[in-house]
Amino acid sequence: MRTNLSSQISLNRVSTKYYKPENTIDRSVLTRFEKIPTNIYETMEEGVKAIADEVIKKIQEKQRDGSFCTITVGTGASLRPLFTELVRRHKEENVSFRNVVIFNLYEYYPLTDTHNNSFKQLNEFLLKHVDIDPQNIFTPNGTIPQDAVIEHCQLYEQRIKTFGGLDIAIMGIGREGNIGMNEPGSTATSTTRLILIDATSRAEAAHNLGIDNIPPCSITMGISTIMNARKVYLLAWGEEKAETIKKVVEDKISDMLPASYLQMHQNASVCIDLSTASCLTRIQRPWLVTNCEWNDKLIRSAIVWLCLLTHKPILKLTNKDYNENGLSELLALYGSAYNVNIKIFNDLQHTITGWPGGKPNADDTYRPERAKPFPKRVIVFSPHPDDDVISMGGTIQRLVQQGHEVHVAYETSGNIAVGDEEVVRFMHFINGFNQLFDDNKNEVIRNKYAEIKQFLLQKKEGDIDTRDILTIKGLIRRGEARIACTYNHIPLERCHFLDLPFYETGRIDKKPISEADINIVIKLLREIKPHQIYIAGDLADPHGTHRVCTDAVLAAIDEEKDAGAEWLKECRIWMYRGAWAEWEIENIEMAVPLSPEELRAKRSSILKHQSQMESAPFLGNDERLFWQRSEDRNRATASLYDKLGLACYEAMEAFVEYKPL
Repeated sequence: MRTNLSSQISLNRVSTKYYKPENTIDRSVLTRFEKIPTNIYETMEEGVKAIADEVIKKIQEKQRDGSFCTITVGTGASLRPLFTELVRRHKEENVSFRNVVIFNLYEYYPLTDTHNNSFKQLNEFLLKHVDIDPQNIFTPNGTIPQDAVIEHCQLYEQRIKTFGGLDIAIMGIGREGNIGMNEPGSTATSTTRLILIDATSRAEAAHNLGIDNIPPCSITMGISTIMNARKVYLLAWGEEKAETIKKVVEDKISDMLPASYLQMHQNASVCIDLSTASCLTRIQRPWLVTNCEWNDKLIRSAIVWLCLLTHKPILKLTNKDYNENGLSELLALYGSAYNVNIKIFNDLQHTITGWPGGKPNADDTYRPERAKPFPKRVIVFSPHPDDDVISMGGTIQRLVQQGHEVHVAYETSGNIAVGDEEVVRFMHFINGFNQLFDDNKNEVIRNKYAEIKQFLLQKKEGDIDTRDILTIKGLIRRGEARIACTYNHIPLERCHFLDLPFYETGRIDKKPISEADINIVIKLLREIKPHQIYIAGDLADPHGTHRVCTDAVLAAIDEEKDAGAEWLKECRIWMYRGAWAEWEIENIEMAVPLSPEELRAKRSSILKHQSQMESAPFLGNDERLFWQRSEDRNRATASLYDKLGLACYEAMEAFVEYKPL
């Protein structure tokens, strides 16, 4: 089963692919922009195993010495794969944790006994599965009176000192560079204390806990406490943390980026996968580090960077521009700036097409898509019931207008992203409609209305909706998706609701992908036998649904390939973005231009999803609504093409081709 699309997308940017193999390059040269030792692993799984090896080695060293190994850990999503691996080692390899002392890195405040909290998560994912003595597990108490907090924090610090200090600190990192719950502004001398959590951290923490909201404060270990640990591991997996990691590792130390204090630690390691490493200089701009093994995408990346640096279009770059900005190697390879310029200009020009399904009866030598077969059968896989129009609404309209058979497959119900007030609004309508008829047969509707109304009135934070309410929320999103398809002239029989089982938990946290999910996708693929497939490459989705949905489609494609499916030989797979990020221009392989009228039509199709406007629960940290984000990104892509000296359009939707291994 394919499980790490993000690493595959980033693989073409990994450093070992670009550095000249004939030269033995000292690591200090490659990492000269990095102020914290940074280990890049091809996959999260590989990184987790390496960290587990080191942690267990230290624990066993301490066991042989007859001493405790004191560890502080957080409970963020980045640490859970490590917890899973440590539990596996304990159960399958008899690794013992009997000498481990655990200090919880932070706890929310104020808490009630019924709250889902940090310690419960730590216990659920790690502690209850291994042989750590419960007497050696310590956590801040989120239920104590406020006037006792200061003394409690002092005692927590003292208890750490009683065990000889921290041997290991294992942490994730927040989007604002916070470690533990040390928010921007935390000082290097801060110790365990009560701190107010800002809105961004609260939203991220709420996602990690699988609830809508969390308490406003936290009792957290301070920067000084963390810095006194003899070894620190900072873990981050996935594209959404890439820019933050670059700042932490390469920028100056700042109290506005608390994790940057680790630059002063004598034994800290940043452990990341390829996706998280994508913004590091040695990956994103390797020519600034050492000599490169140049390929087409790297050359394109370098030229785009040079254009933006010099504020020049491609065809106006000079030999002097290349020489003064570390790109003289390209002049040696191509003979002159003109030769490089014209190559990259043509490469980018050939990505632009108004015929995303291929132009019939045309020379397709330099076009992104084939002219034949025409028309094509197309499946657009949409993780939620609106990602299709948000990310490629203009392209969908173009495909339909140009005569292709377009199917949209909505992979999940999207029911948890519907607010309770939407349910109330629709229930009011149903009840009002029911009252038009004085018929005892409608007693069921009246009773159900009263039952749902009562549940919502009594609903508490963190409560899971009843199956009836989740069904109603799913129906709301189905209705919106059908309206959007109708608007885009897609027949309703080509509108498929897959309702993949992994999603149906009623919570933010989802079940792992399974064969049941993959088989549903396989059934649709075999039924339609598409010539084109569009899938989400938007791996910055903070809730992870896009990644799981896309992995399910790719796993299904892999199984069909292994089975020798004939339809797959004529099928191309395109990845879109839009809801959470946009493709870097060096990776774009098809750019579909949109006119002002087409962009307005795209907006209209997004607005059909009324439940996902201002009241949607999961808009993320971006204050813009999804239609605004989409338009801004599409316009930005078109603007970048314009700045590079190519055609000037109102907006562009961008795609990257995915080729199964």
